[in-house]
Amino acid sequence: MLFDKQTYIERRRLLKERIGSGIILLMGNNDSPANYPNNVYRFRQDSSFLYFYGQHREGLAGIIDVDNNQEYLVGDDIDIDDIVWFGSVDSVADMAAECGVANTLPMKNLSDFVKKAKASGRRIHFLPPYRHDTMIQLMDMLGIHPSQQREAASLELIKAVVDLRAVKSQGEIEEIERACAIGYEMHTTAMKMCREGVTEQEIAGRISGIASSYGCKESFPSIVTMHGEIMHGYPSPRLLKAGRLLLVDAGAETNENYCSDNTRTTPISGTFTQRQREIYSIVEECHDYALTLAAPGVKWWDVHFGVCRLMTERLKELGLMKGDTEAAVRAGAHAMFMPHGLGHMMGMDVHDMEGLGQTYVGFDDEVRPNLDQFGTNCLRCGRRLQEGFVMTDEPGIYFIPALIDDWRSKGHCAEFLNFDLLETYKDFGGIRIEDDILITADGCRYLGEKRIPYHLSEIENP
Repeated sequence: MLFDKQTYIERRRLLKERIGSGIILLMGNNDSPANYPNNVYRFRQDSSFLYFYGQHREGLAGIIDVDNNQEYLVGDDIDIDDIVWFGSVDSVADMAAECGVANTLPMKNLSDFVKKAKASGRRIHFLPPYRHDTMIQLMDMLGIHPSQQREAASLELIKAVVDLRAVKSQGEIEEIERACAIGYEMHTTAMKMCREGVTEQEIAGRISGIASSYGCKESFPSIVTMHGEIMHGYPSPRLLKAGRLLLVDAGAETNENYCSDNTRTTPISGTFTQRQREIYSIVEECHDYALTLAAPGVKWWDVHFGVCRLMTERLKELGLMKGDTEAAVRAGAHAMFMPHGLGHMMGMDVHDMEGLGQTYVGFDDEVRPNLDQFGTNCLRCGRRLQEGFVMTDEPGIYFIPALIDDWRSKGHCAEFLNFDLLETYKDFGGIRIEDDILITADGCRYLGEKRIPYHLSEIENP
């Protein structure tokens, strides 16, 4: 376990306090076969189960009986056949004692426990499942079809888990810093490898190997591409070409599942062209501007749109945009260039708690998402920031040929966009700069002891 027993006891106590009554059911993950039962993908524990119980073993679940103030770790001890192949492991009772849980149950008794509680009229609180084996377990226990389980999940439990996991403790911040240190090595390696004749896949493989060499893994499949205008441009066998840009969006996930997430855009020729330099400078300025705005009590919504206004002003200076800045941003014209949000929460999941529902993670009763406007509908966070939040700061400018054609044919935001000039940028690609930041008592700071180079003078001919 990453933390001491008392940490997990206190987390469960706070969860019980917020829920008030009923049964809290926290499902851990099972092994996931790749192509036959004994050949499995690398195991990854459910983040919320791990947060409250600290145990990494597959095939576990947690029950918190709020009304009777009883807690259970559910799972089966391995038998001699498993010991022969995998060696001895801690018993379920040992794991329960390690995280401060008094009671254990074999997995075969979980369904009866839950069904009995449900039959007596007690509320069963569970989180939205994302794995199909868990969906089947929930259907067997609760009689809720998988297609209805997200809707039936406990909103009270979702909000309680979000509130607790959103604010990172000092120990969690230190673990994220460990992920950032690995991410630093991954990105600086990619920047050094960025030269004509190397393939995208070679770079992706090398940085993945760096994470693996620390016993860790990537926090998501790395984006390594000359086509930075494609948001999820996964690596191909393409050879890097002089004159183009390489965008690398990658991060590490520690063995305790805490993540880093950074993006750097590097000129393959070693130096930027004038046009690339102009666009990169805008993204760089927007990235740094966000750091001056983010602080406790500030709405991330306002940080995002503050960056959008600055970006619009600078794009007007290049002739790519025109008209009144406020009107252009209200109309969403800037989303031609940045169709995503400025950033997202990060922690045990690289998009922290996204599986619980982005509306609950990034928004609250004060700030609601706008799902009707292109670009703004991809804003993953808008809520007021709190000390201890970990956010990504990732402005970008992209030239997406299909989007340019689509908006031009419709005349969408024509009063704010210079489509004739945009036509000449269709072969540009895209630029993004991303860093992880911690909201502090009086502002924010970078996470990671070493900052991955991103200033123009630092990344040309690294």
